[in-house]
Amino acid sequence: MTVELPEPAQRPTLYFIGVTTKSSSIRTVFPRWAEHLGLDAVLEGIDLPVHAPAADYRRVVEFLAADELGRGALVTTHKLDLFAACGDLFTRVDPLAELMHETSCLSKPDGGVVAHAKDPISSGLAVDAILPAGYWENTGADAFVMGAGGSAIAITWYLSRPGKDRPRRIVVSDRDPARLEALLRVHADAGTDLEIETVIVPAPSDNDRVLADLAPGSFVVNATGLGKDAPGSPLTGKAVFPADAVAWDLNYRGELVFLDQARAAGHVRVHDGWVYFLHGWTQVIAEVFGIGIATEGQEFEALSELASGARR
Repeated sequence: MTVELPEPAQRPTLYFIGVTTKSSSIRTVFPRWAEHLGLDAVLEGIDLPVHAPAADYRRVVEFLAADELGRGALVTTHKLDLFAACGDLFTRVDPLAELMHETSCLSKPDGGVVAHAKDPISSGLAVDAILPAGYWENTGADAFVMGAGGSAIAITWYLSRPGKDRPRRIVVSDRDPARLEALLRVHADAGTDLEIETVIVPAPSDNDRVLADLAPGSFVVNATGLGKDAPGSPLTGKAVFPADAVAWDLNYRGELVFLDQARAAGHVRVHDGWVYFLHGWTQVIAEVFGIGIATEGQEFEALSELASGARR
């Protein structure tokens, strides 16, 4: 089965390349944002199965390149696979996309398709909204990221940058050794000088063991998609969080079992993925349409309020 492409756009269009885009909350949020930002534009979804054939990714990028009113696209889930399949179709690749070997944003500033990696920026903005300045120096805590996909690569890159207040160490777990190896390659290319420990976790109980070894105050991130894309949590019900930990789920809708587990501990500060969602989309909209969008303050809060119905 090949990808089903929409008809060429009749109005300026931002495409949303995902898995089940018809049910995504952004379909109701985007029109409100477009009106608020003064954009004459619509959103159109393109669905692909996870790890779709390379030919399907190429058809999507070729369609975008040829679509006169297609302004660009946000890419979710397929960031790594689409980048790998379509490298020769991009007229330019930004430095972060080159480093991360992924693209979360496609733009067409001069007609050709340009690949961008916005996750390192949007995840950094979200982390800074969650953790106060000087957090790592004041706590000596670790960072534990469960899941080694594109979001995890972006988050760990941001946390490990030289010259920044940084964790004592970063631990990343995944069931797939190849994903962990890909993450380590990015850090090798980036010249990361902070310890990045990877752990293969065939079962949630393996994540429990990593959790038990973390320092007090550690930052624990669910980047697996469990709780939204699939049911459950990367931890078991017996997992013990370190004292004064901070738990962050990249999801903001769904069962969010991981956050329920963190709340039950009673000594964990809990954050969902709402701010990450806001930054992820607004960074792409700003790039695709060539506009400035605030990342904090009254204007950013106004965008959050316009989208608040999706959170519920």
